Amino acid sequence: MRIDRLLAGLFLASSLACASSPSTLRADAEPVTLPAPESESEGGLRVMTFNIQSAIRGLDKVSEVIRSASPDIVALQEVDVGSRRANGLDQPAELARRTGLKYFAHFRTTSLFGGDYGVAILSRFPLESVEQHPLPVETGTEPRTVARVHMKVHGQDVSVYVTHLTRRPFNGGIRVRQSAAIMKLMAADPRPKLLMGDMNDTPDSGSLRLLKRELADAFDLRGEGRADTYPLPVIPNLRIDYVLASDRFMPRHSKVLRVTASDHYPVVADLTLLEPVRAPTAEVVERPHEAVSASSP
Repeated sequence: MRIDRLLAGLFLASSLACASSPSTLRADAEPVTLPAPESESEGGLRVMTFNIQSAIRGLDKVSEVIRSASPDIVALQEVDVGSRRANGLDQPAELARRTGLKYFAHFRTTSLFGGDYGVAILSRFPLESVEQHPLPVETGTEPRTVARVHMKVHGQDVSVYVTHLTRRPFNGGIRVRQSAAIMKLMAADPRPKLLMGDMNDTPDSGSLRLLKRELADAFDLRGEGRADTYPLPVIPNLRIDYVLASDRFMPRHSKVLRVTASDHYPVVADLTLLEPVRAPTAEVVERPHEAVSASSP
């Protein structure tokens, strides 16, 4: 059997195992412990990305992880609205209510279990505008999207992008195309930018190398502890969830929270939103008026 088919089988089996036994606690689970966030006056911002697996292990667990981390903005993937799997709940609305992050939006990619399924955002900052852009996919595969949310953070206009790229294994080429589409969209956006989500690819992949040409990987720069975000039972765990930031954000600290609320571990990052560099004002030098003779030449 080819090794890639073996890996594919293991990946699929682990996904099914996680989905079918929501009450299983992993041995490497740890309490949520994070440093105190930087103060708002210093431009401090705490963000999280979290693939919640449609909260099949319980929305209480998901909301408790978010509350414990005290983020300002949360990017969510695999989020249901009105599905049988979610018992008819609007999961982003319910998480907003339970976590105190009262501003939220859901971005549908497809219909599953009688409801809407996609990505979402929670924020303590009002959402000034939201938009959604389809990403390229192979014919017949699950639709994928990138959401762009405009908000004011500490008085500055900021864009937050949320996505969930085509799943592994294989399909590396389509994820490169999806990353290229996201970067084209971001290149036309002059605001400070964050891109968060489940990229379904490892740090050395073509898609991540493309994204990191313009964006900093918060965990690469300031990560504490282990970086893996998708645990597997046989082969090594994968790192596929990321907080990526433009150069107007300075990463201060990042950590993967080893919790059992989903089949993914969430990533938290503390950032500083830098003040814009203002062009120096040209100095005006006043010269004394020259005397003008009133006599005719």
